[in-house]
Amino acid sequence: MKNLIIIACLAIGFNTFAQNDKQAETLLDEVSTKIKNYENISLDFKYELNNISENISQETRGDVVIASDKYKLNILGITRIFDGKTLYTISPEDEEVTISTDNTEDESTITPSKMLSFYEDGYSYKMDIIQNVKGRKIQYVKLTPMDTNSEIKHVLLGVDATTKHIYNLIEVGKNGTKTTLTVNSFKTDQPISKTLFTFDKSKYSDYFINNID
Repeated sequence: MKNLIIIACLAIGFNTFAQNDKQAETLLDEVSTKIKNYENISLDFKYELNNISENISQETRGDVVIASDKYKLNILGITRIFDGKTLYTISPEDEEVTISTDNTEDESTITPSKMLSFYEDGYSYKMDIIQNVKGRKIQYVKLTPMDTNSEIKHVLLGVDATTKHIYNLIEVGKNGTKTTLTVNSFKTDQPISKTLFTFDKSKYSDYFINNID
């Protein structure tokens, strides 16, 4: 799931390293400045996973609403609600709700609440190619993990040069797996319910509640 949750990778801030491309740093800073002023972000996205050697190909769609460190994510028939303290994973197919404390110390798990700052530490970056996508100028930034033991070979972050919003993200793993997340709809400061990030236990009285903490 960790690759799946790297949806937009919108930076709130990041450290500067000597090897970083100044143009890339400026672009990411522009994205950061714009994103951190939004009250909330709503994304509809497409997720693709491919590994030719393993004959794996998967494509699905999902959506997520993020406000500060809270989020509600719908993907693969499962809903994940994080209220800032507790993560609720709701599986209608299994009629089960798993309740846990979000493991923010596990750097290998990138959750929606982290996606706004996933490359704040641990990546070097430089400008990459520019592509014209349906009339949109997409500038890619190549991010390379500084940890040589990382399972990630590199990440390509596509930024719309006009809006300074994330268009897509392509993660290439050392095992040959390529994960692509493309933002189909990017909305900000939408009116959202005060209970959007609240888990209502009464709605799941027939579900098995699995509290793993």
